[in-house]
This record gives sequence, structure tokens and C-alpha cells, in this order.
Amino acid sequence: MSPNIALSFLPPAARTGEVIGEFSRLYEQQYAVALFNKVRFDIEGGGGPQPQLLHRKVPLENRSIFSGALFQFLEENNKWRNHFIFVPDSYTINYYDNKASHERGLHPKGNINCAGYKVLTSMDQYLELLNNSLPGVKAKVGNAPFLKCATQFPLILWHPYARHYYFCVVTEKEQKKWHAVFQDCVRHANDGLSEESQVQTPAFTDAVRLYRQAHGQYGTWEMMCGIPSQILANLVMETLLPELRDLISPRLKGKMHDRQRNWMLVCDAVYGLVVRQAQAQYEAVVQSCEARRPPLEASIRTDMDQIITSKEHVANKIKAVVLPKAEKLLTVSIQPYISSILEALMEPTSRGFSQVRDVFFRELVDLSKNTLNDATKEKVGEHMDKISMLAFHPVKMQSCYEKVEDLSLDGLQQRFDVSSPSVFVQRAQILMREQMDDAVYTFEQILHQSLEDQGPEGLCKNIQRCQDRVIKKFDYDSSTVRKRFFREALLQIFIPYMLKQLTPSLSPELPRFQELIFEDFSRFILVENIFEEVVLHSVMKDIMMAVKEAAVQRRHNLYRDSIVLTSSDPNLHLLGDNPAIDWAGEYGTGQEEVETGDSAGGAAQRRRRMKQVVSMIQLDGSPILESHLDIPMVDSIPEEGVDQPEEGVDQDTDALSSPESVHQEPDPVVLVMVFCKYEIAQFRCCSWLSIQNLRHLPNIELHPLSPQIRLNSLGHGLYMVSCVPQGCWPMLAPVLPTVVKLFWVVDHS
Repeated sequence: MSPNIALSFLPPAARTGEVIGEFSRLYEQQYAVALFNKVRFDIEGGGGPQPQLLHRKVPLENRSIFSGALFQFLEENNKWRNHFIFVPDSYTINYYDNKASHERGLHPKGNINCAGYKVLTSMDQYLELLNNSLPGVKAKVGNAPFLKCATQFPLILWHPYARHYYFCVVTEKEQKKWHAVFQDCVRHANDGLSEESQVQTPAFTDAVRLYRQAHGQYGTWEMMCGIPSQILANLVMETLLPELRDLISPRLKGKMHDRQRNWMLVCDAVYGLVVRQAQAQYEAVVQSCEARRPPLEASIRTDMDQIITSKEHVANKIKAVVLPKAEKLLTVSIQPYISSILEALMEPTSRGFSQVRDVFFRELVDLSKNTLNDATKEKVGEHMDKISMLAFHPVKMQSCYEKVEDLSLDGLQQRFDVSSPSVFVQRAQILMREQMDDAVYTFEQILHQSLEDQGPEGLCKNIQRCQDRVIKKFDYDSSTVRKRFFREALLQIFIPYMLKQLTPSLSPELPRFQELIFEDFSRFILVENIFEEVVLHSVMKDIMMAVKEAAVQRRHNLYRDSIVLTSSDPNLHLLGDNPAIDWAGEYGTGQEEVETGDSAGGAAQRRRRMKQVVSMIQLDGSPILESHLDIPMVDSIPEEGVDQPEEGVDQDTDALSSPESVHQEPDPVVLVMVFCKYEIAQFRCCSWLSIQNLRHLPNIELHPLSPQIRLNSLGHGLYMVSCVPQGCWPMLAPVLPTVVKLFWVVDHS
């Protein structure tokens, strides 16, 4: 190890303190600017078309997203175990020993905040990312991975710094549904900054951006995801991880996979420390700024006109210096690419929004069909209860999300320092979900009002009229939202590039403009911010023109800016203040029973009756797996290349999904596994293990399996032999052939 590396390395706590300290200074500066902008907006107001659709204030009230059983790999004992997974409205993945533990209100064994994670569906994807995480320690082609899945359908949550989580399911259908659910959890967790916080959020994002720019990092950042403490931890790890890797990598010993696993443990431990320290320091600086907010806001309101005048004066001076160079850069390096990048954004995004429209339309058509012959209130309530959560159904929305995942900026990412198109993909997907929920919520309110006024008579015609009104509003809002998204995306691509090109030559000239600002106003007027605003306005005209031309040509169903829907439903927005409609309760067959008993029992009842957005995965003819499932540790599973079983041997390859094999509750037994390297021996449902049969098997190995499940085959030549009564094992073990290797014995009492 180089002595320079050791000297330059700071411990995680010291590095975190250094980064957060610099960030805090920037945050305090940007907080005052954001507060000024917020107060100015409140006074002057903002332009832009008003949305036509209503917006739901609390989308997932009394709802959960999904729950079901998954096989999860436990690293502490190298076993796969069947766990009950519950995803609440917070989109945190909670896992329990079983469903009963959740229903009793016990704390989960663990939970996963999915911010920054990637959801992988193959070991090849995972190993590729794993190999890249520790340069110089890579698996050779043909090497067996350190983790072998119990099934062919893995689901892996990968994070560049935090712990990885391993799951698997029995069928491809289950894998697709769980993949959609996990993707939605990641999408929601990544969108962790509240847009409602009009001071803290812009102050935070600007401080992070300025910090990275000060360290030469321009352009989009893929790890700008999660809540502030997670984003700040990612900011620290961006610097700390390479130093840590250079320091620790040479000291990692053992096999290649052991070194990779140890490195992951180190990263997770350090990341956890950094997150906790970042959260404490961030909360301290926010509390300090909030304490100073009242006098700052009073000063802004008193001197608003003078501050605006002073800012405009300084901006004009800076424009005279910046614009000539900015316009030259714009002509040569930006304008030739605007139309091509805009088209690359418009095509997949518009297809995604069009798919949202189609999915919404199909659901309403199904509603009309289902109520055609049964137009009762109960039937309407049943279907509307499902439609009300359409936007939060990750499986039904998956076809919409997939459209925008085709977004590609090939050939442009390196030129404009775009780390990944995923930043734009996830933002578009969030907007698609919001538009879907706005459309559904508006339809709910209009239909509900119609039913109150007219009753179920002529229900199909009412549905059709409500549908037409909402679709028209959706098309208008969709155009407005997409145009705004395109403008913001183009700015995110071009502004960092322009700043990177212009800053080296212009930054030395900026300090002299600070002298033009009155000291009393210096907290609200920052020269660096004005410089960026001048650069932004220099390219904004070209971006606006490009988007406007696309709308004039009606490309991708965009509306012209001159088209404004006004007073089409003057009383509609009054419905937005109404409480959420409980379709099942209001139009259901009967009222729910009143909860009785103690509060704990009532809470358990509420948990059991909580409505779930996505239906449980239910294989045909199979109950939900609820019990534990232990599967042998990885190291004892043989590598590929062992001889296959001889023909004629009865194999039960479907036993893993057999429900009968899961819910057995036998007396305490020792359950053993036999692996035959040359031939397979299989004994089914035996109460006694025949010593004579064992003696005739060449080179066998014993391996245990939890008695809660009886598998005949796990693949790779590994088969269950029998359940042996616990009391018989001491008599049996001494007389086993010497070729038998006993790994361990499970005493399941």
C-alpha cells in the first residue's frame, strides 16, 4: 500500500464532518436565497396554465401496496428462508418470519428503504455489478458464484454502498409481479425530496449541486435519490469509497468471493455510520436556519422592491460579461443538438403517457361492460374500489413504465456529462403515475356526484359522459406536464455543460460584482446564483422555441400554448375538497363490523382488513406459503459438472412449489439430505433410514433440511433421503459408512 494513500485517508467520521461542514455553509447561503424566491413568488404569483384534473391529497390512505411470501437468503446462517413480505403505503419493504407475526403487530425482522437500489432478475447482472465494485477482484469465467439461488427466478436488490438483499420465487409469473412491486418501491423511495417544502428542498438541491460543481462534478447525478440524509451520505461516499477501497482492498484475504463479501460488509457498515452522522448534522443546520427564518422573512417583505432592483442592476452588469461567451458556446455546441435530444426525450415519454391513457380507458370500458347487466350500487362500488388505486398498482402500470424505459441518449451522454438516462426515466414515471391518479380521482368525483344526483339509472351513459370529460382533461394536462418535463430535462442536460465550459474563464471576474450589492441585501443576492441564472436565460429561449415548434406541429399529441381550457367545469375544483370516497363502504353490501376488544386486538383487525392495492400472488391450486423454509447452505451445493443421475430414477422436480411440502408440522426429527456424486438415491416418506441401502451407495454426503418442508429435489443432484426420528439418530450415526460426511444435524423442537 502506498504511504500517500494512508496519509490522505480520513476516517469515515472525519470525512463526513468535512463534507457536511462544507455543504452546511452552502446550505445556509442557499436557504436565504430560496426564502427570498418563495416570498417573491407568494407576492407576485406564477404564470402557466392551471391543471384541469383534480389532485388527491392523501392517495394511499388506509391502503397497503402488496404482501406475500418470498424466499429470502439469510447471510448470517447461509440459508434460504420463506419470509412474509409486507409493503405499506410508505413503500418500505418489511419482512417477517410469517404472516401471523405481521397480523399480531410484531416488529418486522427487518425493513428495506429502497432509495438508490437497483432490482436485478439474474445472477449474471448481479455478478457484473459486483465485479465492478472491487477492481482487481473479479470472478473468472466459469467460476461458480458465492450465492446459488434455490430457484431459477432470483430477485436481487443491489446498492453501490449499502447491504444487498437476495430473494427468489418459484415461477416466472411471481418474479414479474414482485419485480414490478420492488421497482415501484425504488421509484417512490428515490423521489424522497418533498416538492411542498418550497424553501428547504430548493436550498438543499442547490447546495448539493454547488458542492459537486466546486469539486468538478457537473451534470446529472444518479445517486441524487432518497431523503436528505441518504443523499448526503451518497455525497460523502462518492469521495470516501475510492479512498477506502485503495486502503482496504490490498488487505482483503481469502478466496475471491470471500473478499467480495467482506468488501460488501465493510461498505455497508461504513455507509450506515455515514448516514447516521449526516442525518444528525443536517438536522442541526436545518434547525439553525429555521430558527432564523422569521426575522429574515420580515426583512424580505420590508425591502422586497429594493432587493429586486439591486438584483436586476447586478444581473445587467454580469450579463454584459457573460452573454458574449455564452452565446458563442450556445451557437457552436448547444443549438445543433437541441432538436435531436428533444426528439429522444419526446418519443418514449409520449408513448408512456399514451399508454397511461389507454390503460385508464380500458379500465373504464371494463367498468361499463361489468355494470351493463348488473347496474347495482354494490357492483359499481366493487369495481370503483379497484379502479381508485389504479395509479398505484405497479403491475397494471408496468406497461406504461416500460415505454419510457426505452429512453436513450446514446452518443450524447459523454458530450453533455449525463451520467445515466435513469434520472429522466424515473422522473417521467413519477409524472405518469401522478397523471393517472389525477385522472382516476377526477373520474371518481364526477361519477360519485352523478350517482348522488341521478342514482344507478342510466349508469352506462353516465360512465361514458364522465369518461369523455376526464379524457379531454387528461389530454390537456398530459400535454402541459410533458412540455414542462421536456424543458426541465433539456435544462438539466445543457446548463451543467455550459457552466463547466464557462466557469474557468468567468469565475475570476465574478467577485468584483459583489461590491455592487448592499450589505443588507447580500444574504439574498449571490453573484454565483445570478451568473447561473444568466446562463440559464441564454439557452432558455432556444429550448422554449424547440418545444413550441413541436407543439405547433402536433407532434406526439402536444397542444399549442395558445390552447387554454377555461371554465369547462367551473365547479369541478370544489369537488377536490371533498373527502376520499370509500366505494366499498358506501356502496358495499353491508357496513363493517364495529371493532371490539382491546386496542391491540383492534389494531390487528385493522391490519388484517387493510385494503391492498395489488392482489396476492396465488398460483393455481396452491395456498400462500407462510411457514419457514430452510434450504441448505450454499457452500455444500456442488458445482456444475457433476454426473447426472442415471436414467430411470424417479425425480420429483416440482416439489419446491408443492403446498403439501410446506405446511407439515412433524414431531421433532432430524431431516437429512444425501448427495450422491455418482448416482442418486431417493427415499420417499420413509420413517426409518435403511442402513443396508446406505451401505450400497457410493460416496454419499449428508446434509440437513428443516423438517417444515419435505423436498425430493433441489436440483444439482441434491436429494432428500428421509425423516429420521430424533431418538434413532444416535444409534444410526455410528454405523454410517466412512464415506458419509455429516455437515450438521437440525434439532427442530
